[in-house]
Amino acid sequence: MKNIAIVEDEDAAAAVLTSYIEKYSATTGQSFNVVRFKSGREFIADYKQVYAVVFMDIQMPGLNGFDTAVALRKLDKTVSLVFITSLVQFAQKGYEVDAVSFLVKPVSYFDFSLKFGKALDIYVMNEERVLIVKYRGGMCRISTDKLMYVEIISHRLYYHLIDDVIEVTGVLSQVEKELGEYGFLRCNKCYLVNPKFVIGVKGSDVTVGNTVLQISRPRRATFLAELANRYAGSGDKK
Repeated sequence: MKNIAIVEDEDAAAAVLTSYIEKYSATTGQSFNVVRFKSGREFIADYKQVYAVVFMDIQMPGLNGFDTAVALRKLDKTVSLVFITSLVQFAQKGYEVDAVSFLVKPVSYFDFSLKFGKALDIYVMNEERVLIVKYRGGMCRISTDKLMYVEIISHRLYYHLIDDVIEVTGVLSQVEKELGEYGFLRCNKCYLVNPKFVIGVKGSDVTVGNTVLQISRPRRATFLAELANRYAGSGDKK
């Protein structure tokens, strides 16, 4: 059973979404537990990292849906987020917080079923590669498919994601054990890189996304061999 959150201040709109989820469940045979929140503040106040999909109304009093989503992404980067809005131009901002889609009010069941199915598929894909990053006072769920590289500077770990950087205290060798099964490679004592984001290698430099990192001389041969092995499609977690 998957947990679904509805963050919607309007009772009628929340009831429609709940009925659509029940219809989708009856049609597909999947089971869902639906939890409704009447405000963004209520949703974020005691957030639990247990949801597969969050339906978020953008126009809410107090903390609006977009600002609620910004707070959500600081805690959970893997949950599928679907915005609900009556104004399409507001929904475009959803991509800044990695929303998978948006629904325009009044929401039709046909549109809902397509977007809900997509959101569930993305969640399942992310959940297979989820990593829990713990820091003082909390934790954050991230997908390793969005993690470009991990850097260590003076006992501080920096997780460089596509759209964010998370800083925690830790040891890179321990992270290397956790990420090894996902194909991450050590290019020197300071960096652990995701080969999926390697653009190219030139001399002692490896370009990861838009960042150029150094390959140490002792690790160069092993790093290049392992990288070639990843490109050949072996050794990566399925």
